[in-house]
Amino acid sequence: MINVTKTFLPPQEEYNAILKEAWDSNWITNRGVLVKRLEERLKEYLKVPNILLTTNGTLPLQIAIKALELKGEIITTPFSYVATTSSIVWEGCTPVYVDIHPEYLTIDETKIEAAITPKTSAILATHVYGNPCAVEEIDVIAKRHNLKVIYDAAHCFGVTYKGKSIFEYGDISTCSFHATKIFHTGEGGALFCNDEELFDKLFYMHNFGHDGPERFHGLGINAKMSELQAAMGLSLFKYMPELHEKRKVLSEKYQEYCHELQIDTLSIRPNTIWNYAYFPILLESVEELWLLVKNLADNEIIARRYFYPSLNNLEYHVETNKFQNSDDISSKVLCMPLGYDLREDDLNKIFTIFKESIL
Repeated sequence: MINVTKTFLPPQEEYNAILKEAWDSNWITNRGVLVKRLEERLKEYLKVPNILLTTNGTLPLQIAIKALELKGEIITTPFSYVATTSSIVWEGCTPVYVDIHPEYLTIDETKIEAAITPKTSAILATHVYGNPCAVEEIDVIAKRHNLKVIYDAAHCFGVTYKGKSIFEYGDISTCSFHATKIFHTGEGGALFCNDEELFDKLFYMHNFGHDGPERFHGLGINAKMSELQAAMGLSLFKYMPELHEKRKVLSEKYQEYCHELQIDTLSIRPNTIWNYAYFPILLESVEELWLLVKNLADNEIIARRYFYPSLNNLEYHVETNKFQNSDDISSKVLCMPLGYDLREDDLNKIFTIFKESIL
């Protein structure tokens, strides 16, 4: 079977060799030597000033909302993974959706100001499929209205915009290191923040507020990454160039197929060095999508409707307004397999199924 994604695992002996250091010290969590080493490696690799590792990619969103002391309404996108909206609701705030750009699929910055009310405290936008939002325009809007900005950058490992890491934009950015991501720690995530005082607050908040074993520095929860997770991340580093190049080659081949069959694909924002995190295709109709899904599945190839549904349709936060682009695109978008071990004959098979399925 060819799945939409496949977790890359290093040789087990390489992972075990790194993990042995934690085993020998009997220090498995609470910011051991491997977590600290991974943070330093990532700061160097990503060229960012600060990074705080966490045990998954959702807690960073929740901590960011809490750390910025957000209340009331948070403007966000309906086209994202559910964690973007659920984190807002979980922290007692109200999501206010703004429709997406029809080509870049990120929040439409030209529609943000119309959604701002006296209750608005922040903008939480997603760099969709690793494609950057209009970060400069959003920054201007946020400053004009005294709003905070959080970026859900779950898909953005390695992405740069105008020569610097996408994680450097906004008040806080977050990332996911889930097993399905380009770089992973099994489960895991990270917080990024350029402001040293705010970063210090995030640090305490991710560890119960501990300031030493017997003192506390404000409110916190447990979001710490373990040594077992950090060992996985450390064991992947030497493979990253190879994995990135493979995704690039696969994506370029998909792009050729889609151009030949006149299938719409994602437009990458100018001045972006992309990471090829996903390869979404945009079909003409729901009927065409389901035919392609069925024909792929009949050949043991799994593609995914990602993202679906548009989040304005969530049962715990149904939005009565319609969001034309998000509603339409979420119903017809399909992410294609990008496993590191896909072969040329696999792609040829997928292309044949494309030709048989496009109405």
